[in-house]
Amino acid sequence: MPRPKSDFETLYPYRLYEPEEILDPDLMYTVPEIARLLQGLDPDVELDPETEESLVRWTVPWLMTHTDDLVINDPVGDEPGYFGVESDERPAEEIPEDADE
Repeated sequence: MPRPKSDFETLYPYRLYEPEEILDPDLMYTVPEIARLLQGLDPDVELDPETEESLVRWTVPWLMTHTDDLVINDPVGDEPGYFGVESDERPAEEIPEDADE
């Protein structure tokens, strides 16, 4: 249910981080690790499953918003995908046409 602004003591601007602001250009991260970084947490901090699930739900749209700035690895088997900032030193490669086979 919507609430009037007067119900809140403070209101802050809504700020989305740019990938370069939170991701080390030499590292690749899982979605849960990025979710922690977006909250100002260490990527290795332990969270209860419910909190982690909530943070990941907020992170997926952020990843989709920044697709032009990010690269992802080619996961093997059950390994998670890892995301990182695209850089001149390690630019994204073209996806082969037979990649889905």
